[in-house]
Amino acid sequence: MAVDPSGAPLDGLAATLREGALVTDRDLVAGYRHDWARDPDAGWPLAVVRATCTADVQAAVRWAAEHRVPLVPRGAGSGLSGGSSAVDGGIVVSLERMRDIRVDPVSKVAVVQPGLFNIEVKRAAAEHGLFYPPDPSSYEICSIGGNAATNAGGLCCVKYGVTSDYVLGMEVVLADGTAVRLGGPRIKDVAGLSLTKLFVGSEGTLGVITELTLRLVPMPPPASTLVAAFPTFDASAAAVVAMTRTLRPSMLELMDRTSINAVEDFTSMGLDRAAGALLVAQSDAPGHAAGEEIAALAKIAEEHGATEVFATDDPAEGEAFAAARRAAFPALERLGNLLLEDVGVPLPLLPELVRGIEAIAAEREVTIAVVAHAGDGNTHPLVVYDAGDEAAVARAQLAFGEVMDLALSLGGTITGEHGVGRLKRAWLPSYLGEDVLALTRRVKDALDPLGILNPGAILE
Repeated sequence: MAVDPSGAPLDGLAATLREGALVTDRDLVAGYRHDWARDPDAGWPLAVVRATCTADVQAAVRWAAEHRVPLVPRGAGSGLSGGSSAVDGGIVVSLERMRDIRVDPVSKVAVVQPGLFNIEVKRAAAEHGLFYPPDPSSYEICSIGGNAATNAGGLCCVKYGVTSDYVLGMEVVLADGTAVRLGGPRIKDVAGLSLTKLFVGSEGTLGVITELTLRLVPMPPPASTLVAAFPTFDASAAAVVAMTRTLRPSMLELMDRTSINAVEDFTSMGLDRAAGALLVAQSDAPGHAAGEEIAALAKIAEEHGATEVFATDDPAEGEAFAAARRAAFPALERLGNLLLEDVGVPLPLLPELVRGIEAIAAEREVTIAVVAHAGDGNTHPLVVYDAGDEAAVARAQLAFGEVMDLALSLGGTITGEHGVGRLKRAWLPSYLGEDVLALTRRVKDALDPLGILNPGAILE
């Protein structure tokens, strides 16, 4: 009989699961230790449960509760904050095999299991002339369950909002193994506490989401695109602030010089290597309104010193520039190891945040590349370093913390869409404050009194 270090019989767990769902082979288990953040402190789980249905998840949670074993839910592993890092002696519940979807075009909802990729939800909706807006840069490889667990955002949040704006309901397995349904296919529903919203963004610390009911909207017209090059990132940030005063484009993204050059090395699509920043904006307004919005954006860009402005209403050409922005993370990974930031500030303070990041990079002698969902003030400073150089690692870690301290000093947040996970946990008390942190702990303790659900994520 296989037994974990605490004496709990794994054979008992296997007996409650569908055949082949329990994985204990060390080489296979190794693939479930980290998410994309590659948390160096990730533990070694004693087993992985590859769930195919809610009943599998319930069985795993009940076993974990009975034996006081930590349980970490996991989607596609594309998270960037260590939210699904494995715990020593625990089990990982992978939801990658839960992939059903049903689209109701009349109610304009999709009922999906959590293992489906974001892009697959989009494609299924598009078959009915509908649109699922949230679009993380990793939308081709990130799971919809992970999107809900972190309240993921993306490139079109500036106009359409984030994942929580589209979750109407869910099925979630609680810490005692009970499965409950919250919300449903109703646009307006204010009966009782807003428990659905409580679980969105909870990073698997309150329950395990096994089904989602998502709101869909009519497919917007093909987008027109504006690309503008600026001599400095600061100038581009000032332009964004001016644009958002009167306009609401469907995309408003920025890349700094380091990112531009990394993406150009990666894609060879002819980006301007000399530009200090590249702005990519889109408008999906109906009819002639899109052209008018693009023209207004171009005028503001020129007034703020843009050295080159290019506009197109060709959807394929516009998507190529959006794809270049999405390629920033994998392109920058080729330069070295990354510490991935996700800080946001009130929009008027975006230029000040950018200047502060540049000062930190200079003082700590590290490269900090910046890409940004600039239209909503959410930036991704990426600290590039050599993991084989101890001094470089120390400087990178110091810079990482100073960027978050900077965002907090500007009234911002330590995460706009990636989640707290484990890598940003130390800064959460400063962000929340003593009273709100205590309230957060009370909620966690009430729903997970044994502390078995994703321990170490969000809270110590």
